[in-house]
Amino acid sequence: MRNILTLISGLLFGTGLILSGMANPAKVQNFLDLFGSWDPSLAFVMGGAIMVTMPGFWLAQKRATPFFSDMFHMPTRTDFDARLIAGAATFGVGWGLGGFCPGPAVTSLALGSTGTLIFIATMLLGMIAAKYVASPSTAKQET
Repeated sequence: MRNILTLISGLLFGTGLILSGMANPAKVQNFLDLFGSWDPSLAFVMGGAIMVTMPGFWLAQKRATPFFSDMFHMPTRTDFDARLIAGAATFGVGWGLGGFCPGPAVTSLALGSTGTLIFIATMLLGMIAAKYVASPSTAKQET
């Protein structure tokens, strides 16, 4: 049952990304181009995502355990550090230049476009590099 619900959730998420335009790099880049051909429609997508996520977090806090795990994995840190700021900046630059964030990029893999394949490859390299930069000794032990 867990695998079926995971599949349905993934298909629903991917369908939402495609229908909202988040899987279209040009639409994302136009949203970020405030002084050019700005397209504000993705603001409504983000607003809708927040409206769905907020009650989800509220409901998660009311439950003792999740449906398919022994415990919730909720963020606990509230501070800002250099690693968080550098990661957010890198994510933002990658999003702006590539027009993708990880979810829509994976969704767009089915199209097989060269730009998507290059983005996914560099994203994976960045994830591997971040793992080694964040904790060199731990990363070496895990591989």
